[in-house]
Amino acid sequence: MTSLGAITYDSVPWEPQGMRHASARLPRFGTYHPAVPADIADLVLDLSPSVIADAEHATNEIARFDAELGGEIAPFAAVLLRSESAASSQIENVTASARAIAEAELLPGGGGTRNAEMVVANTAAMQAAVALSDKVDANAILTMHRTLMVNEPRHTPGAFRTEPVWIGGGSTPVGATFVGPRHALIPRAIDDLIAFAQRNDLPALPQIAVAHAQFETIHPFTDGNGRTGRALVQAMLRNKGLTRKVTVPVSAGLLADTDAYFAALTSYRAGAAAPIVDRFSQATVLAIANGRQLVADIRDIRENWNAVIRARSDSAVWKVADLLTRRPVVNAALLAQELGIESTNAHRYLNPLAEAGILVETSSGPRNRVWCSAEVLAALDAFAERAGRRG
Repeated sequence: MTSLGAITYDSVPWEPQGMRHASARLPRFGTYHPAVPADIADLVLDLSPSVIADAEHATNEIARFDAELGGEIAPFAAVLLRSESAASSQIENVTASARAIAEAELLPGGGGTRNAEMVVANTAAMQAAVALSDKVDANAILTMHRTLMVNEPRHTPGAFRTEPVWIGGGSTPVGATFVGPRHALIPRAIDDLIAFAQRNDLPALPQIAVAHAQFETIHPFTDGNGRTGRALVQAMLRNKGLTRKVTVPVSAGLLADTDAYFAALTSYRAGAAAPIVDRFSQATVLAIANGRQLVADIRDIRENWNAVIRARSDSAVWKVADLLTRRPVVNAALLAQELGIESTNAHRYLNPLAEAGILVETSSGPRNRVWCSAEVLAALDAFAERAGRRG
């Protein structure tokens, strides 16, 4: 067994290809220093009692939150997963409103904003992570990335990179803040990471935090490393049994202080595991508090609708109202898909909700009719605003 050591660095000459006429301000030649990640398969996590205690508290909060929603999981599992995906994307400065995201999901390829489409792809990657959580391995990671980057073919979705990748420093890796390991090292480094992730002799949340930091150090893809790495967190939370039914929006907690998150990753690369474990513990507690508020808001919204809906107790109008708590933007096709309502009859169940002020039609023309619940969308946007607020 080994203790965590600082990463080391290679020295590699850089001679840009195809830059013969590049600006003189860009270095044409030089040396860059890709990371050489330390092995962690046999790592001993040497953490202080206070860090361990905070991680245990966060772990208990996860279990309690998961259990609280066990009896009414249908709406909130989907809502929390989408919220986690949006927060993870926002860490990468990919932002979109709840309405834009919902419209992009409803009408794929229908002219939605690029950011919203990227969040929808991230949601699919999170769904893949949970679905693949029975066996967290290299193939699962590649599948998550393939799902995330399906519309980004230049970034070779589902394949490890074969070129340098770096953070900061401009158009070349010379002088970059961080350069990922040489691509030849990636398969072995991922195997080492998986061996660590599959161990069952470590406290789960610290293990997940370290696995995430190691993944970000390996940086195995040309793009999407952060989002894939946070999808891996969700896969491991489910794999370790910390969650059974819901997605804990950990990214929403990390979003509250991204500077601290990135600093913790830097500290990890210097050989200190405690900061990233501590950051995950704090982020988890923040995220669960925010998630509880979102769930309470949506419950209240749905409860208030009961007083204004005018429909028979056996009417499908009530099923549409329930659907809105997890899909706040709908059209006739979605009602057919989710509830088996024929498209030609959709207006019979949407009109009473519009008359009650629950739905607003947001498009014109008989062939492109879309309705949205402004209240649910506002609750989702409020969750995102709270996630980005410190303290």
